[in-house]
Amino acid sequence: MKKWAIWLCSLLLFLPLAACNNNSGGNEPLQKVRLAEVTRSIFYAPQYVALAKGFFKEEGLDVELTTTWGGDKTMTTLLSGGADIALVGSETSIYVYSQGTNDPVINFAQLTQTDGTFLVSRKKIGHFTWEMLKGSTFLGQRKGGMPQMVGEFVLKKHGIDPHQDLKLIQNVEFANIPNAFASGTGDFVQLFEPTASVFEQEGKGYIVASFGTESGRVPYTSYMAKRSYMNEHKDVMEKFTRAIYKAQQWVASHSAAEIAKAIQPYFKDTDLTLIEKVVDRYKSQGTYATDPILDEEEWNNLQSIMAEAGELPKHIDLNTLVDSSFAKKAMND
Repeated sequence: MKKWAIWLCSLLLFLPLAACNNNSGGNEPLQKVRLAEVTRSIFYAPQYVALAKGFFKEEGLDVELTTTWGGDKTMTTLLSGGADIALVGSETSIYVYSQGTNDPVINFAQLTQTDGTFLVSRKKIGHFTWEMLKGSTFLGQRKGGMPQMVGEFVLKKHGIDPHQDLKLIQNVEFANIPNAFASGTGDFVQLFEPTASVFEQEGKGYIVASFGTESGRVPYTSYMAKRSYMNEHKDVMEKFTRAIYKAQQWVASHSAAEIAKAIQPYFKDTDLTLIEKVVDRYKSQGTYATDPILDEEEWNNLQSIMAEAGELPKHIDLNTLVDSSFAKKAMND
């Protein structure tokens, strides 16, 4: 939490006001929307479906996608005006709000509703039990981020104190975690897909458990924007959310093979069969939200996980940082 406080305080003190351009819809030229995603992962399949199937263009939007690699970097990009909309963990909006701002970041559409990471073991294990982590070296995710907080939540659920019963490593940059494990750091690691399955395919590690299955429903990754942008570009918010909802419904009604084929252009270095395997894994555990509404139960579960990890600055009411009006309108159109 200290790391978040330092960079947020600095950013909010010196943040310049970003100019916004408001274009009209209809038959006018496509409105450009700069979208920053926290990482590139099959975990976000509905987003790539929206792009690949032209759902954004159908709504009159030209979405420019940038991968910013990490929650802090993604939020910095959004706050500094480098992006209009961000796809990132909902916890980041709470961190920003707790530091004090006149222009809070608002969650307006949920994309994933479970954790998307998997526990990967360096050695092949026939019959895995969580007890096996005791005394091991666990290469976790960045402190204060949702992957790490969910990881700790699940460990505690299984009677493991992550700070006493094992050696917890959480100072490795998000983008460097896979390489660190491949280089020999850790007995276990917490990884997103498709990296987890690629490691398994290459014999570098073996998936032994799903953090998403263990932690339950939570607004793990959501679309958010600054309140000022939302107020000035309501038409964009409606169109963007409608395109995401179309994609969510498409993913829910199509097979893993069809989804894999649709999103393959965004994972050119990943084998189509592997993409299908990962999509099927996420679909089977209910990871992809079927609508963009972030509800109160999920929001409270998020804050419970943050509190358990000692990272919740204060409890925030759902309506303070969540605006479901665009999601509800998209579903009723």
